[in-house]
Amino acid sequence: MDLVVPVKTLGRAKTRLASATGGDPVSHAALALALALDTVTAAVATPGVRRVVTITSDPAVAAEMAALGVESVPEPAEPGLNAALEHGARTLRSDRIGALQADLPALKSGELQAALEAAGRRRAFVPDRQGTGTTLLLAAPGGALDPRFGVGSAGHHRLSGAVALLGPWPSLRCDVDTEEDLRLARVLGLGARTGNALPAWTT
Repeated sequence: MDLVVPVKTLGRAKTRLASATGGDPVSHAALALALALDTVTAAVATPGVRRVVTITSDPAVAAEMAALGVESVPEPAEPGLNAALEHGARTLRSDRIGALQADLPALKSGELQAALEAAGRRRAFVPDRQGTGTTLLLAAPGGALDPRFGVGSAGHHRLSGAVALLGPWPSLRCDVDTEEDLRLARVLGLGARTGNALPAWTT
């Protein structure tokens, strides 16, 4: 399995977390970067994941990912998350491709591995903890990824024929967009980088 992880330019990533860092742009960028690095670190360490590629046009993100041994591909000219994921899928040219969101700082490799195994050879997705979004989308072997991220993506992926995977994988379903999400992820056990970048109110 090869995974595509989209990472926004840090200045426009995770805008709803701006209040968590007191509006300081440097601290906010550091937190957004930490979320992505912890997510990718867990993905790289997952048995069954052969390769991880990030899609980003931020040189700071690309440099940090390179230090992890992860390749970064610039975002395509066409805007939007789905276009970026399609671009990443074309870059990988793999028989089995998945899209993993970059805001899973509590992600455990064992949970990701369990989800990959549960999917089998099916096109499948893992909904977020609210059940409306998508944290992981998997193409069937040799099949198209066909990403439909955006508001209500879980429903869109289900309607497109993807199978919902609902196993006991709280860290895989806990994407972080708000301060509440960050607190919940902390309970699950954050990655080291996010833990170091946490704002003062969490200590």
